[in-house]
Amino acid sequence: MKHVIVTAGTKGLGRKMTEYFLSLGYSVTATYRTDTERANELIEAFQEEQDRLQVVYLDTIDVSSIRSAVNEAYERFGRIDCLVSNAGPYIFERKKLFDYTEDEWHEMVRGNLDASFYLLKIVLPIMREQKFGRVIFLGFQGVDYSSGWIYRSAFASAKVGLASLMKTVALEEAENQITANMIAPGKIVDEMKEADIMNSRDIVDTETPIGRPGTGEDIARTVAYLCDDQSDMITGTVIEVTGGLDVIHKHLS
Repeated sequence: MKHVIVTAGTKGLGRKMTEYFLSLGYSVTATYRTDTERANELIEAFQEEQDRLQVVYLDTIDVSSIRSAVNEAYERFGRIDCLVSNAGPYIFERKKLFDYTEDEWHEMVRGNLDASFYLLKIVLPIMREQKFGRVIFLGFQGVDYSSGWIYRSAFASAKVGLASLMKTVALEEAENQITANMIAPGKIVDEMKEADIMNSRDIVDTETPIGRPGTGEDIARTVAYLCDDQSDMITGTVIEVTGGLDVIHKHLS
């Protein structure tokens, strides 16, 4: 049975990915940091799948927490086939680089870029031994081209660095049958993060060119495809799932 780790896998996009992988027959380790209520809700919702589901604590700012979470996942299921690095701090307030504090900058870099280094250092030896591995990171629209993202300088800088790291790992680990890719979600907000595609087709969205809002299932399906055994020809790639909407330039005048 294939095993996937989904960081921040108990709510939002991560919750939908956890559900989707369970539906495909995977065993899943989903992590949480502060929202124990949503973590418990996930456990309760999948009582009949407890042999395939594990929920563990993870703080991407804390290196010891990263090691503990991955080790716990490996000890429970005996392998790690896929790592979906979904967790990472984000500052919702829109402000220019000039207004960021040093602590905020370091939190974005440590929680998004540095955390990925530590995750890879633990996971790659396991995947190398298996001669199989899939690593998926979450980015943002335009990350592949180092696009400027107004009011999101710290987060964008960390993710652009991560995109380069992902491409390097893809090249270095291809000989071990390990692939690495990045998904760049478009505008997926509020309850749509845990919604199904069919539900979204009943909602008219004049902002998104494709005509409907994005959903968590859109992301989950793409991630699962990249984790498939037969998807090994796709590596070092950023895939945008936006419905044609330009997300990062909407605040430019």
